[in-house]
Order: sequence, then structure tokens, then C-alpha cells
Amino acid sequence: MATWSAPGKVFLFGEHAVVYGKPGVAMAIKPRVFVTVKKSRNPTHPKSPYIDECFKRMGVRGSVYVNSQLQSSSGLGSSAAVTVATLSAINEEFGIGRTRDEIADIAFSIERKVQSGRASPTDTYVCTNGGMVLITGTSKRRLPPQGLQLVVGNTLVPHSTAKMVELVGTLQKKHPDIADPILDAIGAVTLAALHNINNQKVLGQCMDTNNALLEALGVGHPASSRLVLAARASGAYGAKITGAGGGGCIIALCPRRAKSRVAGAIEACEGKAIITTIDTDGARREKND
Repeated sequence: MATWSAPGKVFLFGEHAVVYGKPGVAMAIKPRVFVTVKKSRNPTHPKSPYIDECFKRMGVRGSVYVNSQLQSSSGLGSSAAVTVATLSAINEEFGIGRTRDEIADIAFSIERKVQSGRASPTDTYVCTNGGMVLITGTSKRRLPPQGLQLVVGNTLVPHSTAKMVELVGTLQKKHPDIADPILDAIGAVTLAALHNINNQKVLGQCMDTNNALLEALGVGHPASSRLVLAARASGAYGAKITGAGGGGCIIALCPRRAKSRVAGAIEACEGKAIITTIDTDGARREKND
């Protein structure tokens, strides 16, 4: 029996624009998905196309038990985390010998297949390796970890990443004169944030600008707007949609002393709040009880 876990992730800056080759910054966060894999003559596991595909790719059969701290369809990389953790646990339980980089690559190919080609390698890379990552086109560069204090606000409105990506794609095709400058501006905000990574007040302002640009692209949602405004009003440096939008989650960058107040404001708006910070471990082996 082998148990592995993998963290969730947030996009600090640049979601949607990364699809068009602009820079983006993603970060692993503390909440995790825990997966136990056991050799078994009569395998049982949750109905999940991601888990089914993990066993197919690794060429084995076994039982699976999943315990997730991440809500699905919320923009926190839950499918990537479950895929990475399942592959890692299979790898150990069956002595297959895949490296961490190979696990990330296989996980991405599984996500891409299950999501009909719309997956990004960012989620699986960050869930496997942890930390902060700068994505530009097809290149990924690890950044020095920052102890950013975040409150994640889940709107509890499920969303479809594929639909949101398609919505932006349609806007870009029909009205490139509108969409392209917005995507360029998101890329510029990401670079401005990187230049001010040690100045949290400026980072917060960059988040606010990034959020306004995402709303201009049409991926906002009334529930997200409520949580963003509540977080700012209760002391956050800045707040924005994270991930595809259309529901899902927002993130708020907070002073340490304001985290609980911001979380309370999000809960008062019927959202679910998670106080968190960076995860630097990535996929890791867990002790079995």
C-alpha cells in the first residue's frame, strides 16, 4: 500500500493570457489531495476518468482511496493533484521507477486526453514540483518561493475551464482589436508584478488590475465579484479571480493580521474561505497509518 499527496494551485497572475503566449505566474498551495493505491485482485476505485487513465498508462490494476481537501471544478487544480498523486502512488506500489519529471509529463498527457486537448501543462507541473512558477509560452521557470499570505474564496459556483477558454477564444477570433490589447495588458501586469514581488501593496494593486482585465474578457461572475469586493473592503492588499473564471475561486493577498478578517468577510458572502500560503514540497510520499 502506498499513499502520496499533491498540492492544489492558484494562478497569481496571467490566466487566460498564458494560452496566447503571455507570461503567467502560478503557485502551489497547502491544501492537498491524498491518494492511497493498493495491489488488489478485485480493484475498487472512485469513478474518475483521471484515475482510470492513470492505471491504463502505468499498465497495472489496483484499488484506490482518495481524500481531497480541494473542491473539484473550483479552479484550484484538483484534477491535476489527483492525477499526480495517483500516478506517484502507483509508481511506488508497483515499483515502476518513473522520475518526478516523467510523472508530471504523464499527468499532463492524461489531463489533455480527459479534457479533450484543452489542458495546460501548468497545473500538473506545479502540483508535481510545488513552489512558484513563471510560464511563458511552452517554457516554465521556477521562481524563488515567496511567503505570500493568501485567502482563497470559493464561490461554490462550479465552472468549466474548457467553456471559459473557448469563450475567450471566440472573443479573440471575432474581435481581436478588443481582445488582443486586453491579453497584452494582462501580460504586462504579470511582468509588473514580478518586478515588485517583494512589495505586497504593489502586488495587490497588480491583482486588482488583473481582475479588471479578466472581467473585461468576460470571465467574471457576480459571485466572484462579491467575494473580491468583500476581501478588499476587509483589508486585503488586492484580490482577483484565479483560474478560468465563470465561478470557481478568487484569491486575496493579505497582511498577516487581516487574514482572519478577510476570510470572515468571504464566508459572510456565502463563499468558503481557505487561509493558505505557498507549498514547496509538490508531490510527496505520506506515511501509512
